[in-house]
Amino acid sequence: MDLASILGLLLCFGMCFYGILMNAGVENIGRYVDPASAIITFGGAFFSVMASKTMKDYIGGLKSFTLIFKAPVWDARSIIQKIIDLSNIARKEGLLSLEEAAGDLDDDFMKKGILLIVDGTDPDLVRGIMETELISLEDRHKNKIAFWEDLGAMGPAWGMIGTLIGLVNMLYEMSDPSSLGPSMAVALITTLYGSLLANWICAPVAGKLKSNNAAEMMMKEIMIEGLLSIQAGENPRVIEEKLKSFLSPGERITQGDSDGGEENG
Repeated sequence: MDLASILGLLLCFGMCFYGILMNAGVENIGRYVDPASAIITFGGAFFSVMASKTMKDYIGGLKSFTLIFKAPVWDARSIIQKIIDLSNIARKEGLLSLEEAAGDLDDDFMKKGILLIVDGTDPDLVRGIMETELISLEDRHKNKIAFWEDLGAMGPAWGMIGTLIGLVNMLYEMSDPSSLGPSMAVALITTLYGSLLANWICAPVAGKLKSNNAAEMMMKEIMIEGLLSIQAGENPRVIEEKLKSFLSPGERITQGDSDGGEENG
């Protein structure tokens, strides 16, 4: 579980709830609950997004909410080390020996690249196939990110629509000055709901999905460069230094006890 996502969402709710309690008191929490406003804001936002998507994309977008709670599984250093291990195997036993090593891999993307290399596929074609798959994967990720960005844009818009509906009703009741304050409060609740939907839910979800996408894309790019370097017969130490350039200085490690520098000939 991704603790940051869970804590972030809970603490955002906690801050709003605390503000309401300090402002209105426990006895007046009901002022911030209005079913009609919720139906206009949330129903309008979700259904307008539905109208702009296919049903498959819409359901997929909703399901992607759970992805933000999954702990990141990408470890660049372990991937680099695995590629170095594979490069040592290839230098010692030849590229064909990688077919057996591919059977022990959990990552289908890396396994596909190795099998292409074992089959003697041209390096440019290997890169083209893997980059095409990478582009397709990123497009799927972007569809889910776009769902939450669209929903985040619709939330405040439908909140404003609800506010306008409330204001129309308030103007009809201006003959009763005592009703103006409560009517205005109800009208503004829809704007509050729209802002909460956009900034409490949609923006954080879209941001986390973007972050996860960027991390996965970097891992895949490391795999592509590493496997093509193995196919080219580069020295494992050179491959290690090339792949470490993807990492920030703080993430780079000296693998003095690894097999990276074993083969220098």
